Amino acid sequence: MNNKVDLNCDMGEGFGTYRLGYDEEIMPYISSANIACGFHAGDPGYMRRTVRLAEEAGVSIGAHPGLPDPMGFGRREMTVSAEEAGDYVMYQIGALQAFTSARKLQHVKPHGALYNMGVKNEELARGVAEAVRKVDPDLVLVGLTGSAWITAGRALGLRVAREVFADRSVNPDGTLVPRAIAGAVIRDVDEVIARVLRIVTRRTVTAINGEEVDMTGDTICLHGDTPGAPELARAIRQRLEEAGVAVVPMGALCR
Repeated sequence: MNNKVDLNCDMGEGFGTYRLGYDEEIMPYISSANIACGFHAGDPGYMRRTVRLAEEAGVSIGAHPGLPDPMGFGRREMTVSAEEAGDYVMYQIGALQAFTSARKLQHVKPHGALYNMGVKNEELARGVAEAVRKVDPDLVLVGLTGSAWITAGRALGLRVAREVFADRSVNPDGTLVPRAIAGAVIRDVDEVIARVLRIVTRRTVTAINGEEVDMTGDTICLHGDTPGAPELARAIRQRLEEAGVAVVPMGALCR
């Protein structure tokens, strides 16, 4: 049984006058915030405000860089080279760092299509990991557990955080079920909480086909833009702590 785990959430994904997600309401229940850096969502104002919100709450801050596709919210695949992807990520990390008090971040978690592309594309994952290392070799690279992200990060000497998802169904190979498929996003609160507890305490999960698969994670992603997200975040944290699991920033787990 794991007695410590990180709870992360994607934040700062509004733009201009458009607000997306429940950042203020969820912040008290998480330990790491992934803040959008302006390519798929977010803007300088949102970056500044979300960083301040996290710093005031004592939540560790990470960059959430995506592909340059705000119209598609970074969820559409693009044909990019590993070098281009690395440049995009390096640019966005630097932008977010400028808003932090310490000018230092805890982690980097790719967003959307970039994240999914790097799950199996070893060359792309390595290109991004190299960019992360160039900015700061002490940064934690976040990627889907068992994916090319984890392999690439470790090969370059980076600290890595194996990520699992509270409300997403998985295939038998551990990959996420595409959002376009029915049942990809789990809406039932009790089921989400039960899955989280099972992953943390038993290191297994039920795949979408009913098969039991091994699943080990250092950090659990909570989605902050779905109805009832704040209540779900509070319930997950409460149930974890009742089970004797401490919620701590991923930087304290990945050494």
